[in-house]
Amino acid sequence: MTLHRHNPAELSPPTGFSHAVTATGTRLVFLAGQTALDTEGKVVGEELTEQFTTALGNLLTALRHAGGTPADLARVTVYTTDVPGYRDHAHELGRIWRRLAGRDYPAMAVIGVVRLWDEQALVELDGFAVLDEPAPA
Repeated sequence: MTLHRHNPAELSPPTGFSHAVTATGTRLVFLAGQTALDTEGKVVGEELTEQFTTALGNLLTALRHAGGTPADLARVTVYTTDVPGYRDHAHELGRIWRRLAGRDYPAMAVIGVVRLWDEQALVELDGFAVLDEPAPA
């Protein structure tokens, strides 16, 4: 699998994302939206950064079980009920991303929403990855 990240000089320098990602591989993994749910289905964490950490961890767990790694992520969308809070904590969220997923940034978007499925959820992440190996048995 090969991902090429494109960040043209004609565009604003990206911070924590890539402007475009081209991918070649044999298998697509579509990742369902993940919030800060624990194994009992309860939202954990009161703060956006706490919930982001858990939601990203859940997304990466689903990806690992499908045979992928964070470097295989081609696209991630972040939905949040608190865009100003997301912007205020952008540096901390970036550190969380780098700690859990590394520096190979996918194409990303942050979208403000009125609410998520679980009312307590402040953030949800979904995305897709491109893998080159066969599906795990």
